[in-house]
Amino acid sequence: MWFDFIKFPKYIMLHPFDGYDEFKRYKKGKMSVALIFIALYAFFRIFTYQNEGFLINERNPLMLNSLQEIFSVVLLLGLFTIGNWSVTTLMEGKGSFKEIVMTTGYALFPLIIIGYPSVILSNFLTMEEMAFYQLLMGIAYGLTAWMLFMGVLNIHQYGLGKTIVAFILTVVAMAVMMFFGLLFFDLIQQFIEFVASIYEELNLRY
Repeated sequence: MWFDFIKFPKYIMLHPFDGYDEFKRYKKGKMSVALIFIALYAFFRIFTYQNEGFLINERNPLMLNSLQEIFSVVLLLGLFTIGNWSVTTLMEGKGSFKEIVMTTGYALFPLIIIGYPSVILSNFLTMEEMAFYQLLMGIAYGLTAWMLFMGVLNIHQYGLGKTIVAFILTVVAMAVMMFFGLLFFDLIQQFIEFVASIYEELNLRY
């Protein structure tokens, strides 16, 4: 368990080329670990909402909607994995959809390891010391971005330039999917309202 959840993710973070080579070639990455990291990140969003130091937390804990936070994490990661898989398939990437999901999950490791203690620490810091908390969170997000970038580069066996292009096109794909998703739900809502209006009119007449 120590190797799966701490040692190997840390090895990937510090040695991304060797780490992701073992991740892909020797199948050392595990889907169960990636999904647990994703779940821990979703809980981290809720944990931060409720427990971040009051000097910096402008959110009202009473307004927390846990399901909405979980849904937003699933939606964001789902859009990224599907978007990246679609783009890299067209760009002759070597990574499978499963590997993209696993890479995304493993990339959350720094945010989980640094994030939870940092949020707890924020309750004991003065306003002047909050810069240290923000630095820690900046490092956590930076390392997560680093692991995700290097993961995409390695599992698809891209060069630096092609990886950057793949990320840009992935963001575009995510935006397109969101647009069509919103359009679809808007059409569904209009259709439901149309059916409801017909039903009400029939009730009034008969």
